[in-house]
Amino acid sequence: MEAAPESQRTSLGRILAKEKGNAGAWVSVVLALAAGLGLRLWMLAAFPQVEGDTLVYGDLAKNLLHGKFALTDGSGVLHSTLIRLPGYPLFLALCFRLFGVDNYTSAACAQIALELTGCLLLAGFVRRVASPQAALCALWLSALCPFTASYAVAPLTETPTLFVIALALWALARFHERPSWSSALWFTFAVSYAALLRPDGALVGVAMAPAMLMRLDRAAIPRAKLVRMAVAGVLLALVPFAVWTARNWQVFHVFKPLAPRYANEPGESSNPGWQRWVKTWCLDFVSTYDIYWNVPGSPLDITKLPSRAFDSPQQYAETVDLAKAYAENGQDISPELDARFWRLAEERVRAHPLRFYLWLPLGRMADMWLRPRVENLPIDLDWWVYAHHNQETEISWAYAGLNALYLLLGLAGLWLRPRYWQWMAAYMIMRSLLLTTIEGPEARYTLECFPMLFALGGIAVSATVRRARNREQETGKRGRIPPLPDH
Repeated sequence: MEAAPESQRTSLGRILAKEKGNAGAWVSVVLALAAGLGLRLWMLAAFPQVEGDTLVYGDLAKNLLHGKFALTDGSGVLHSTLIRLPGYPLFLALCFRLFGVDNYTSAACAQIALELTGCLLLAGFVRRVASPQAALCALWLSALCPFTASYAVAPLTETPTLFVIALALWALARFHERPSWSSALWFTFAVSYAALLRPDGALVGVAMAPAMLMRLDRAAIPRAKLVRMAVAGVLLALVPFAVWTARNWQVFHVFKPLAPRYANEPGESSNPGWQRWVKTWCLDFVSTYDIYWNVPGSPLDITKLPSRAFDSPQQYAETVDLAKAYAENGQDISPELDARFWRLAEERVRAHPLRFYLWLPLGRMADMWLRPRVENLPIDLDWWVYAHHNQETEISWAYAGLNALYLLLGLAGLWLRPRYWQWMAAYMIMRSLLLTTIEGPEARYTLECFPMLFALGGIAVSATVRRARNREQETGKRGRIPPLPDH
């Protein structure tokens, strides 16, 4: 797909301001933002979400206001921690400072504003790489997406991550249009903060940073200036992680530039045997919710294990014995119990290596991409059982269809190969491969790919509409009766 001409590759607002008679475009932008705002405010009122990880981040944020990155135990004692990166606690701490401690509604409102700003940034990116019409399509797709909207009202890392991905794409295209320090610094901030929010956010920089130097007009920027920008960007991006690593070394005497994969404190076991055994059978979010999230600390309910968790009656008996020993140990996994889980897992892996190394990882990835994204809605896990709750089943299937539509539009946009399609595809592929390594699948882990799907989908919709109009015009020309000659 050809790049947009120079006159089109400017910011969304500037283009709309310059084009005469383009009031319709302005109206479309305002309507898209108003509709997106209405959707999110309705979700904020209907499905408020302050639980789980939100409370962990909130505790970190409140302690940050007093100068400590620590968690509060049940007796009110502070304990320094490194189980979460500081990016989101800093965001929450700022919201608490401005609007009041424990005011999670203000944080949700700030995230709504942040996400809608990200929608505009995506539209600006698409305008530079495609056309004004594609930009408007991308804006509507992103503003009306219920999957991202449901996380805008949940004080979690997803919305800030979506925003910085949109910011990185916008800064990338802007830098190629006219290399400047401002674009380079915005890009540096975006990729650095993405990694400060979640460890997997580092993939944004891995996928997008090489694109900054590819297909760059060498006449537009001297080599020496480009080198200075690159060096400054790398150093600035590394500064927060150097500080975080130094803090962890000083407090815990461990080298930890990111957060631990299993959110365990130094010296605390991650229960590798349990993790490996879960990986031999866990395939969907139901297992994640019923089993993986509850152990240790809650009962291990054998009746909720799927049949694929046992390959023989002997394995079933061994699993029952493990569950009994776990209960007798106060619902805690001792090193001895963990070793037994490891031996059971190894037995299953040796018997079915393809299942462990290929089919189950691919199945977990498919579950994260394709299942209905209703985890933030009051819908039962067995959403597919129509007889139990027909309305919830219908909503879930509608969400599954909408999710499939976004995926198909994204694939159609990739097929058109717009500028940066390789880098957007690289990010989505790397993220998907990373997700094959996790034990408990969650659909929200693929949400970070949606900025790319919005951009590519907007390009696909615009191209489809343009082709339909061209066909109508050609059909009209062929069907027009030529005038009779004058005599």
